[in-house]
Amino acid sequence: MSQAIVVAVGVAADGRREVLGFDVGDTENEGFWTSFLRSLKVRDVDGVKLVMSDAHSGLKKAIGTVFQGASWQRCRIHFMRNVLSIVPKGSQDMVASIIRTVFAQPDREHIAKQFVEVTTMLRRSHPKVAAMLDDARPDLLAFAGFPQRHWRQIWSTHPLERVNKEIKRRTDVVGVFPNPAALLRLADAVLVEQHDECEAGERR
Repeated sequence: MSQAIVVAVGVAADGRREVLGFDVGDTENEGFWTSFLRSLKVRDVDGVKLVMSDAHSGLKKAIGTVFQGASWQRCRIHFMRNVLSIVPKGSQDMVASIIRTVFAQPDREHIAKQFVEVTTMLRRSHPKVAAMLDDARPDLLAFAGFPQRHWRQIWSTHPLERVNKEIKRRTDVVGVFPNPAALLRLADAVLVEQHDECEAGERR
């Protein structure tokens, strides 16, 4: 049975990032996500203000159950991919550029104003895109309620991409794992390496 490794990374108030936990399971399953998030709470992960991820319905429900009161930020990169999948190829660069102007604003007030201007503009040329933006607005702009210095770390899953790619590369080399524990051991080794590289870079 095919399963996925999930990794949770936290961003502290001072901007420091650290791996909070990881596990193997069905990423679409609400029960798995609820169990995983509760395991983080057991390890004293508390006071969570924002959870950022792709739009998995099971994960969203689990967040509401385990981290009540926390906002949810939809990954802007994954959202953009979803948007562009319904846009003709010749218009994709233009649409992407227009939407990106929302994230180039200096503060929450200007972000909100630009979001309205962008959706108004796209409603004339790409009404389906404008509707997607309207529906996603609260979750897409949740980052704006936090200090600007953290925005790049909390508005997409991009900081995790390098780790995920390295884990995937290693698992592809192995191919088939005898059990979940073997897969977790490999993920643990990769995460330790990534942590050591980050610390070495900070010391330079």
